[in-house]
Amino acid sequence: MNLIDAHCHLTYEQFGDIEAVLQRSRDAGITGWITIGTDVEESGKAVELTGRFENMFATAAIHPHEAKSADQSAMAQIKELAKNNKVVAIGETGLDFHYEFSTKEQQRESFIKHLEMAAELNLPVVIHSREAFDETVEILEKHKGQLKGVVFHCFSGSVEQAKMVLEKGWFISLTGVVTFKNANKTREVAKLVPLERLMIETDAPYLSPEPMRKLKVNEPAFLIHTAKFIAGLRGMELANFADKVTATTKQFFGLPDLI
Repeated sequence: MNLIDAHCHLTYEQFGDIEAVLQRSRDAGITGWITIGTDVEESGKAVELTGRFENMFATAAIHPHEAKSADQSAMAQIKELAKNNKVVAIGETGLDFHYEFSTKEQQRESFIKHLEMAAELNLPVVIHSREAFDETVEILEKHKGQLKGVVFHCFSGSVEQAKMVLEKGWFISLTGVVTFKNANKTREVAKLVPLERLMIETDAPYLSPEPMRKLKVNEPAFLIHTAKFIAGLRGMELANFADKVTATTKQFFGLPDLI
């Protein structure tokens, strides 16, 4: 079994010994990782980290929380990083109207810049959308036909919203939240999404799944619990489910066959 963690933050200091983290991941059957850029510095670290490890790939972007920093210079640096052959997407980008660490207008402007960059570089986009679903979709629609691919990471929306995402040809990635006791709507989404549009992720070091939820630091090895849970929801053998979502992840990000 060779699962891919479609969204994790391996550059974050919570992990400590990254080699040990990755060995535990491999031992659990998670042998590929997409480590996510959230600003210029973290995107640079992500690219650098991919140079050290086989089967690790990166994204580059400025997170909506940091949209206020997405000036011309910062975006030029993101673009340069995105040209690295280990960078497989622009992201995470989008809108977060829950915290508004950057204003809504700053977020909109940054989001559009990232989508334009993704279109120019022919890279898919990883979307962060929190309490901003309708506007996120509206902005994406304005770039319809220009984007190589779109995935809503850590999807937490309703079945109706999931259906809208799927109707537009986009992808959905689910985290360990699906294992939480109160995550009924996310479980319904997990049963609904066709496997050719579904990816799974940890969003590590956040959102540890059950039965590891009490651990403050999530890590890629724990993806196996999310995989087992969703396979069970769908009445599938774990190995078959893993094969399907891995194939989807490889196709979306354009990953090589070595994984």
